[in-house]
Amino acid sequence: MSLVDSLNVGIVRPVAAKTGVSGIDKQPVAGPVSVRAPEPGGSGLAGDPICDPAHHGGVDQAVYAYAREDLDAWQSTLGDLRPGSFGENLTTRGVEVTGARIGERWRVGDDLVLEVAVPRIPCRTFAAWLDVHGWVTTFTRAGVPGAYLRVLHPGLVRVGDPITVEHRPDHEITIGLTFRAITTEPDLLPRLLIADALPQEVKDTAARRAPA
Repeated sequence: MSLVDSLNVGIVRPVAAKTGVSGIDKQPVAGPVSVRAPEPGGSGLAGDPICDPAHHGGVDQAVYAYAREDLDAWQSTLGDLRPGSFGENLTTRGVEVTGARIGERWRVGDDLVLEVAVPRIPCRTFAAWLDVHGWVTTFTRAGVPGAYLRVLHPGLVRVGDPITVEHRPDHEITIGLTFRAITTEPDLLPRLLIADALPQEVKDTAARRAPA
């Protein structure tokens, strides 16, 4: 069964990053937590802080999901990873996050509907939080970035809520392929243009690489 294995809301902590503080420390809560489309630079989850609104949060990064199965795989090199360790709001179980297609829609619980928007790109705050040498490179090479989602219909979310894929677009542009195109395989960028649900910034980058 696909479900919310953990629901995680941030606490502001000092971090050795540009802003000096971050809400990347996501702590598990039982819920319910209200989720809705945020203001620019805000989080989709009520009470979840965004300390660097120029680069995080907003409509296309309203909710961050990471698979429990992928956290488990990282434990062989990073040690024990509690839910929220990667700054994810939803730690999922039984959901193919890397293989999710851009524009795929998930119903979470009774009312909440989310849309897969874009992969997470690792930043200095993420590296500083984990305090792992060369983390940005290591994370990028692994190609398992987790997914940012936008909120199509607001609702409450709780631990244990079922996650149902209600719609899969008729294309093969997944979170994993998009991540590789943006980071290590730029020749893939023109392929992204068929994914209408990508954020405009990514579409513009892809269009610049497309053949004339």
